Amino acid sequence: MPQLPSPAKPTIGDVAAKAGVTKATVSHAFSGRRPISEATKARVFAAAEELQWLPSASARALATSRANAIGIVLARDPEIIASDTFFPAFIAGVEAVLGKAEVALVLQVAGSRDAEERAYRAMASGRADGVIILDLHHADWRVPYVHQLGLHAVVLGAYDDPSPFTCVRTDDASPTTDLIEHLRSQGHTRIAHVAGPLDYVHSRVRARAYLSAVGNADLLAEGDFGAASGRDRTAELLALPDPPTAIVYANDTMAIAGLSYARSIGLSVPDDLAVAGFDDDHLSAHLSPALTTVATDPIERGRVCAEALLADIAGEPARTIQLDCNRLQLRASTQVHPTLQGEER
Repeated sequence: MPQLPSPAKPTIGDVAAKAGVTKATVSHAFSGRRPISEATKARVFAAAEELQWLPSASARALATSRANAIGIVLARDPEIIASDTFFPAFIAGVEAVLGKAEVALVLQVAGSRDAEERAYRAMASGRADGVIILDLHHADWRVPYVHQLGLHAVVLGAYDDPSPFTCVRTDDASPTTDLIEHLRSQGHTRIAHVAGPLDYVHSRVRARAYLSAVGNADLLAEGDFGAASGRDRTAELLALPDPPTAIVYANDTMAIAGLSYARSIGLSVPDDLAVAGFDDDHLSAHLSPALTTVATDPIERGRVCAEALLADIAGEPARTIQLDCNRLQLRASTQVHPTLQGEER
C-alpha cells in the first residue's frame, strides 16, 4: 500500500513569511544578539508558535547564552564503573529529569587529575552550564576548582567544608550501624568490614560507623569496589588465625565476590560466614542465599541532583538537601539457622 508523504516541517523561512520579516530577523529574535522591537519579537514568536516551529538546539542556546547541557566527570577505572550498578541507575535518574527539560547530559571519564581539570575547563568553556560532582574525596579539590571556573554545581555527598554549591547529603553511617547490630543479634562477635577506598568520603563515613560499632580496626580491610578486591580481601580475612564469622562490604560487587570465594573453600553462607553488602545490586535478591544489603536508590539520587542543578542554573539559591533513601534489606545471607540463633560466634 503506498505511503502518504509526511507533511513538510515548518522552516525558518515559513516563520519569516508568516511574521512579515526576514529570516535574519527571526534568527535575531531568538538569539537576542541584535536589538529588535518588542512588537516585531511578538510577531515572530506568535508565528513560530502557530506553525509549531522550534529553533535548533544551537539557536536556543544562543537565545539563553547557555549550552543547554549539564556535565558529569567520572574519575574511576572504566572496569569499576562497568561492574558497579550504582552509576547506570544514577544516570537514569539524571536523564529522567533532563529529558523532560530537553537538557543534554555530557558524560566524561577521566583517568588522571590533569584529565579531570581539562574536562571541567571544557565544561566551563561552553560544553555545559553546570556539573554534578560525585565520589567526594577527603579535602576534595574539585569543589573550589569548579567554583573558580564559574560553573554551577551540585555536590552529592557529605561535604563539610564551606561550599557555594547545593549539597545533596545521605546518611551512610546509620545503615552500617544497623547492619552491625543485626549481625550481633545473630550471635556474631567477630565482624569484619571490607571498605571502599578510604579517600572517598562515603567509604570513610561507613568505615567510621563500623569502627564506632565494633571498637577496633583489627578486621577492617580496604578494597577498591571491584570484584577482584572483594575476593582478595575476603581471602586475607578468612586466612587469619581467628577469622571473622561475618563480613560487611562497602558494595554488593565486592560482597558477591566474597560470598563466592567463601563457598569455593567450603564455607556455608550464612551458617559459617554471614555476608552483607551495600547498594542493593539488581542481582542481590536473586542469589543463593539472597544477599543482605542496603538499598540506596541511586535513581532517586540522580533525579534530586539533576533537579537541584537545574534550579541552581535558573538562579535559585544554594541549599542543603538531606535525602532519606537508604533502606536495610535483610535477606538469607545473614540469617543463621534457628538452631544456632543466639549462640556467640
